[in-house]
Amino acid sequence: MSYSVNISVEATIENQIQEIQYDGTEIYQPPLTLSESLAKYAQKIDFSKTSEVDIKKEESSEDSKSDTDSKDAFQSSIWPWDSVRTKLRSSLQEICVLADVLAIAKEKRYLVLDPVQQEPLETKPMVQIYARKKALGGAANVLLAGAEKMKNSQTEAARNRTTLDFHIELLRLRQNWRLKKVSNTIIGDLSYRTTGSKYLQTGTFEVTKAEDEEKPSSPPSSPLPGGPIPSKPNSALRVSIPTELQGVAYIEVLCQKDQEDLCSVNLNLMGTAPPPSNPDMHWQQKLEAAQNVLFCKELFNQLAKEAVQLQAPIPHMVVGNQIMATVLPGIQLIIGLRHSTSGDKKQQTPPPSKSDHDHVLEHSLHQLLREVHHKNTHHPFPHPATGPLGPSKKRMLAGPLAADRHELLEMTKTQTLLEQIVQQAQHFIMRMRTEYVLDTIAKEVKDPLISSHWNTLNSPTHSCVKIHISTHGYDAVCRTPLIIHVGEKSLKCICRDGKVMNMSYEPQELRDLIFCHISQHQIVAVQALAKTMGWQALGNSNHLGTGAVEPLGNSSSCLLSSPTGDRIIAVRCEPQAGPQVSVAHSPRTDFFPSRLVTERKWEHLGGQFRDVRLDKMEGRNFLHKMELLMASLTSNS
Repeated sequence: MSYSVNISVEATIENQIQEIQYDGTEIYQPPLTLSESLAKYAQKIDFSKTSEVDIKKEESSEDSKSDTDSKDAFQSSIWPWDSVRTKLRSSLQEICVLADVLAIAKEKRYLVLDPVQQEPLETKPMVQIYARKKALGGAANVLLAGAEKMKNSQTEAARNRTTLDFHIELLRLRQNWRLKKVSNTIIGDLSYRTTGSKYLQTGTFEVTKAEDEEKPSSPPSSPLPGGPIPSKPNSALRVSIPTELQGVAYIEVLCQKDQEDLCSVNLNLMGTAPPPSNPDMHWQQKLEAAQNVLFCKELFNQLAKEAVQLQAPIPHMVVGNQIMATVLPGIQLIIGLRHSTSGDKKQQTPPPSKSDHDHVLEHSLHQLLREVHHKNTHHPFPHPATGPLGPSKKRMLAGPLAADRHELLEMTKTQTLLEQIVQQAQHFIMRMRTEYVLDTIAKEVKDPLISSHWNTLNSPTHSCVKIHISTHGYDAVCRTPLIIHVGEKSLKCICRDGKVMNMSYEPQELRDLIFCHISQHQIVAVQALAKTMGWQALGNSNHLGTGAVEPLGNSSSCLLSSPTGDRIIAVRCEPQAGPQVSVAHSPRTDFFPSRLVTERKWEHLGGQFRDVRLDKMEGRNFLHKMELLMASLTSNS
């Protein structure tokens, strides 16, 4: 006996498999979109069937004959034009469906809402303002309540948490230092390799989590006046640094002359404070101190290598943690590495020196190694872009500019760190000697005045000073400028007339030059003053050949005549003795005719010169006295 069972046939949830690749990957057909599904179902419609009656006839093929007779009796009673109306209605429906399908396929709009105009409501502005104010107030209350809840939760969490979070501390550590994970440990690097350093010593450190038993268990005591301040909570991190990088290190530079310190410079990147005695210092301070030790060791190692390799006239000496180099005859440059590993031990104070701290040398020592690191990582870009990477711009232009062998060799020459430090030390000593000579002469010589103006923008091995020699009250009459260029082992002086004089490192040469220019300034100033007074300059000489031989330089002189020509003033200025003034009268008061000279006209040649005692005259300085002397001689004539 058979039973009828309803079987439901549904589409599979998964899409059909389109392709199976060689590696077993199955590629499915993408699901149909809404437009594709509509087109698929529209293809299944049979538009050839005229009416629903025909469709029903196909579906109900097993109807009985009695049903057919009753249906024909019913259709015979319908209006005769009913079939025509049915045909037209079905045609209209088909045309409407076709028009909808075309509209959907063209405009991609499945549903259109036509706006319906409503009557505008009367709104009052004040009501809207009050409504918006109320809405904003409610939103503000909600935000404030949420912020208060978040603040309370954070406060409660911070109150319950006794120590800092390990992961937060690790995040802060990673923001400033390089870290990597090796198996189950965290390793960090504090070296300068990423900035161009080629130092072989590694600067690795290990990061671990602080244990609970390391935290202080005793409660902090109440702070008393003058008592210890309660310590801050310990960090959740523990940083393990190699023993060779622990402590505090710095580079000490001394310039000694016959076992006497001329200058002392301490290069300490951590500052001048002594090392802290607390072994459980913060990990940031500990890493900075270790990086400072590594930097000082790299700098000293580089200087020691260069001291051994360089071939100097006087060989450099490297003994232990100390380098000795000769800067100038009798002056030595000593560079030492000071490394203190014990925090409780008192730091040795350097011996007192004339210069407590020179920031220029400190900055130079700090920048020399930084410049080497920068050059190792920053190479000039090739021009053109297809050229080799490495040669400098000058070497690239050597071919188009037709450079010779000498110029190419000059391009390849470079200076080591030790040579640059020695040159800067030589310039420092030359500058200090020049300052001492100028200050000493300015104190000794009151007439004329000597003022020095040092340029603020100088290089580490070259500086310039401008010297003005002038007389007080007569600056507009005459002023003698000098420019002195201070180099490494020599001085170059540019005089007023454009002459260039090169001097050695001996300070006595500069002192002699200044005194010679002082004597010449007096002669030039007297001639300029005589022009303003109406006197006439008869002659002058900067290198007088008469008189006693001067131990320093040559004497300068000039002859001045009064407006009427009856008075003559002779001025002689020596670098050491100072100015000397003599006066002659014309006509001569002591002229007597003789057998050889019988005419009276020879009495206008002038008589003998008589010396003027300048120390007994009134006047602030030499030019003031000469002004009074020329005024008195002019009035008498």
